[in-house]
Amino acid sequence: MRAPLSWIKEFVEIPESITADQISDALIRVGFEVEEIIYQGADLTGPLVFAKVLSIEEITEFKKPIRYVGLDCGEKETRYVICGATNFVVGDLIVAALPGAVLPGDFAIGSRETYGKVSNGMICSARELGLGDDHSGIMTFAQDTVTIGADAIEGLMINDVIFDIAVNPDRGYALSIRGVAREVAGALGLAFTDPVDSLRNISFADTGTGVKAKIEDYATASVFYLRTLSNFDPTATTPIWMRRRIEKMGMRSISLVVDVTNYVMLELGQPLHAFDAAKVKGGLTIKRAGKAQPFTTLDGQVRQLDPDDLMVCDETQPLALAGTMGGASSEISETTTEIALEAVRFDPTCVAKNSRRHKLSSEASRRLERSVDPSLAQYASARFVQLLTENSSATHVATVIDGEPRFSPSLKVDPSYISRIIGIEIAPAEIVGILKTIGCVVNEKTFEVQPPSWRADLLTQADFTEEVARMIGYDKIPSILPPRPKHASLTPAQKRRRAISTMLASRGLAEVQTFPFTNQQTIDSLGFLGERASTYRIANPMSEEFPLMRVHLVPGLLEVAQRNISRGAKDFAIFEMGSIFRSSQKLVPMISPELGKKPNAEVIQSIYASLPPQAFHVAGLLVGRVEDEDWQGKSRSYTWQDAIAYAQDILQLCNLSWTVKRSDLAPWHPGRCAELIIDGKPVAHAGELHPRIVEMYGLPERSSAFAVALNALPDSPLVRPSTVGTMPAALQDVALIVDSSVTAAEVEAALREGAGELLESLSLFDRYDKLGDGKISLAFSLVFRAADRTLTGAEVSELRDAAVKSAAKATGAILRTA
Repeated sequence: MRAPLSWIKEFVEIPESITADQISDALIRVGFEVEEIIYQGADLTGPLVFAKVLSIEEITEFKKPIRYVGLDCGEKETRYVICGATNFVVGDLIVAALPGAVLPGDFAIGSRETYGKVSNGMICSARELGLGDDHSGIMTFAQDTVTIGADAIEGLMINDVIFDIAVNPDRGYALSIRGVAREVAGALGLAFTDPVDSLRNISFADTGTGVKAKIEDYATASVFYLRTLSNFDPTATTPIWMRRRIEKMGMRSISLVVDVTNYVMLELGQPLHAFDAAKVKGGLTIKRAGKAQPFTTLDGQVRQLDPDDLMVCDETQPLALAGTMGGASSEISETTTEIALEAVRFDPTCVAKNSRRHKLSSEASRRLERSVDPSLAQYASARFVQLLTENSSATHVATVIDGEPRFSPSLKVDPSYISRIIGIEIAPAEIVGILKTIGCVVNEKTFEVQPPSWRADLLTQADFTEEVARMIGYDKIPSILPPRPKHASLTPAQKRRRAISTMLASRGLAEVQTFPFTNQQTIDSLGFLGERASTYRIANPMSEEFPLMRVHLVPGLLEVAQRNISRGAKDFAIFEMGSIFRSSQKLVPMISPELGKKPNAEVIQSIYASLPPQAFHVAGLLVGRVEDEDWQGKSRSYTWQDAIAYAQDILQLCNLSWTVKRSDLAPWHPGRCAELIIDGKPVAHAGELHPRIVEMYGLPERSSAFAVALNALPDSPLVRPSTVGTMPAALQDVALIVDSSVTAAEVEAALREGAGELLESLSLFDRYDKLGDGKISLAFSLVFRAADRTLTGAEVSELRDAAVKSAAKATGAILRTA
């Protein structure tokens, strides 16, 4: 939204001491973003004059059109210039830059010889003068609208400051000079004159019968003003002052009638549309299109109407896409003498649907879909009649009205509530003053507040609080941190997930995100059975290729690996955190709770019962080599031990204790898969993938994977503190011979039980499986330490023997002596 300072000053008494930057800062302070301040004319110096075209000599020996033009610049002699534009004829009035002038871009004008002629100046287009982007031709003016030889800089009101303002969707009233001027006055504490005040008592005598107006459904429009005018001279031209104001706002001048509708819209904020009354059959009715049919809009596009489109129709056909764009069949033309002027307060939603459905955003729709002051239909249409009758021969015939404006209800406001929410003490008198500044009517005794008609967004106490806050300045509100108990923080589960993902990423694994969808073929091919294969079908899948919710994270990682290998990747490790979905319970139908109040416990339970169970897992896939061959040694590929180590590291990070058991669970290789168990429940699986899976996805041999059910892990502290021993440690190594069917974990557990409380750590450091007779040797390192003394040799030997004895009893272990 562009707003010229010269136009703003018409409604706000701005002292000369206030600069454009101060006005910009004031607008920003009250919530409007000023994207640019344009100093129009700052880079333009004269002489720049109005001139009349006296003669045109066509120079034809060049590829492009060249004209040698004689001009009357109000001087004694004719001035000749070279010009390439062809949109003017003899007798037209134009703008000429004389030698010595400097145009925008530091383009100096001088007398020079070109095309075999002496060009003593330049005929200017709007873009060359910095007045707009239109470079289609030379600026021309109607007879008697400008004075030959007069200063064009002053005549065109070029020297001006223009603010380019970004207007938020909830502040549609600011898409007008009236709205911007009110905000400038309020922000700077200046006097504001509402342009509507001069229109409140204006009336026009009826001189005949006007076009009838009707609203079929008052839900689509609340009030409809239709003013009919006749005796209009279609040759009437737009006055320079009006044309220039429209151009400064970023629009172009078209014709007097259209320009007046645009001028009133820019001034007051109410879009208007003028019909050629001679082309209207019967009256005008606002109603739905009713059926699909072609409709040609003013831009020449043929659009297919939807039956739900809101239209302005006569008795035979639609004439305008309501609030969006008029139709070509009833547009104002060069022969129009009778005019029907429509001013309607349309329902914002209806206009927004029209605009979105036809991908047609116009100046009118942008205002109407943001809500327009309901009272403006009356005053804006009156302003149109006033301006058109003053600048042409048009006369008012009749005004027909249907409906009535509907305004927001009044609301009782508590001043203490406003102070409490903002966080500073604001006197009730100051609150009253601010609310009156924005246009509210306030009963100072009861604090009953009537919102202004142009602020349909002021409906609750919170809305008025926001207005008070922005008008006093957000910089006046102290920055105070909220009390810590109200401070949002991560839940223990979220902290655990973040710690795990950070750990895996720091180990070199890349995190990926895959879609949580799969298909039955993938479930079957990976060997999932029973509950692990049971899932939910999506009612509206993104693709029929993946209509099911995933039951595991590993399939998604396999597909990512397959895709990356096909693109040249060889060695990598990836992981993913996310939910899996298994159909372990029957879902109840989904319900939509009442939105006006908090649902009760039963409704909340029903909502959760309609959602599928979502277990949260982390899974990783290890592909190719973990170390490359170099001068330090040979390369090493990922193995099942790496996958198990990652799963154990995750449990260790969560400060949990677990046991390990061999597993044949798909999709891992039987015998090369470990199951990690906590409190008797399996919580993780890790190991080498089944060769069939590896071959199916084209992965390197021995590719491994791990998966941990994070939601199955018991709660535990993120940090488990330990003490640093100050007494010497005693190290003892024992080698035990056991059956090959006995696991190292079983032996370790027995040793721990027998070693007692003085055992600080226990670790397996060797395994020897060449003893024969189904026997193996497991070597453990035991570290003993007392907190208050140095252990004697006898004490250490006794503790070691107790540990060996416990292992012998539990697993049949025999102490190896050689």
